Amino acid sequence: MSARVLVVDDIPVNVRLLEAKLSAEYYDVITANSGAEALEIIKSEPPDIVLLDVMMPEMDGFEVCRRIKADPATALLPVIMVTALNEQSDRVTGLEAGADDFLTKPVRDLALFARLRSLLRVKMLLDELRLREETSRQMNTLRDVENRDDLLHGQRVLFVGEESTEGDLIASIFDDSSHVDKLSDSREAMKKALEQSYDIVFVSLSLSGSDPLRLCSQLRSHTETRHTPILVIVDNCEPEQVTKALDLGVSDYIMRPLDFSEARARALTQSSYRRYHEEMRSALEKSVDMAFTDGLTGLYNRRYVTRHLAGLAKDPSAEDRNIALIMVDIDHFKKVNDSYGHDVGDEVLKEISARLQLVVRGQDLASRLGGEEFLIVMTNATQENAQSVAERIRDDIASVPIKAATPEGTITVTVSVGVAMRESTSELPDRQLKRADEALYEAKRGGRDCVVIAA
Repeated sequence: MSARVLVVDDIPVNVRLLEAKLSAEYYDVITANSGAEALEIIKSEPPDIVLLDVMMPEMDGFEVCRRIKADPATALLPVIMVTALNEQSDRVTGLEAGADDFLTKPVRDLALFARLRSLLRVKMLLDELRLREETSRQMNTLRDVENRDDLLHGQRVLFVGEESTEGDLIASIFDDSSHVDKLSDSREAMKKALEQSYDIVFVSLSLSGSDPLRLCSQLRSHTETRHTPILVIVDNCEPEQVTKALDLGVSDYIMRPLDFSEARARALTQSSYRRYHEEMRSALEKSVDMAFTDGLTGLYNRRYVTRHLAGLAKDPSAEDRNIALIMVDIDHFKKVNDSYGHDVGDEVLKEISARLQLVVRGQDLASRLGGEEFLIVMTNATQENAQSVAERIRDDIASVPIKAATPEGTITVTVSVGVAMRESTSELPDRQLKRADEALYEAKRGGRDCVVIAA
């Protein structure tokens, strides 16, 4: 997995060493000798990931990281701090500044490249979601959460390990409204994870009697748990396990002995990514829905119904072959807009849409083709029940006035309806639509407020 890596260090020897290692693995490397220079490069030539030294003059790595994460344009840029500092407090400070990891010099190559691959996978996924979504709404970033501590409230947490003290420490990270399940059997844990919707999972890699890495692999392979953050707990003397875990898709790791502040900071970072990922997916799904639904009525639009009919025509199942198209048009709708205004017209359209949805069966589809024209697609239909539905629609709309902002408080409207049955499995949707439209205009010419069945 190639990527553009920014190496930031004020000592040239360190820069050249990392540059040589990364280049040998086919990474595209750019360098900076100060925090200010790094911020300029990030602004003008955004990298995919940053390797950042802590001890630099004028602006240290902690401040550089804070500025990167505070800028909405770069808040999702992965940052790995690489430093000679080895104190627990320094690592916590880096994580709380927004760093994704904190590696101590001399850096083990396996650990470095495993972490790079892990963070780049996450960044690629988030970048893809962001590119798809940013055309439909102004981008918000992970840092738009005013109080990050909220991310640890009301969470469902799974801890898999045999050390009760570790389970208690993990549980203490979250507030009283959170629910923490503590299990020591990996098979039971996997079953529970598939049944429950956990927000975050912690797995001890010293689990005896089972393979904890296999559990991590299974969590990543199932759809229900694929995007759940997984943090593994590992002994400081076992870097190979960390490397393997990261390559399997684990989100992060915590070294023993566990430190509350570090565990909390790492949990916050992963919860932030999860929150952002869920918001982006939700927004993306909403934008897809908007592309195929009518904004005023909530019914499917012409684009969707055209694709739906094409799909039915391409590979019709036995129950889809008898297709009826019911086209509905509001009579004299222009007079409604001219007499009472478009607000009343919109209320009429919404009410008629709601009534159509009450009439159609669950297997059928109601849509708004545009203006005051609607279409219902019925599958597994006969001419008799299609005509019955059409008559029910016409009668229901004509007999019950619609509440609206008019002097009378209501408005009475009628509709004309055209029905066309599919002539044969070889008839194209456009042809059937045209026959339904002709039947509709026959109803218009026949005096309106009536149903006409196409020949």
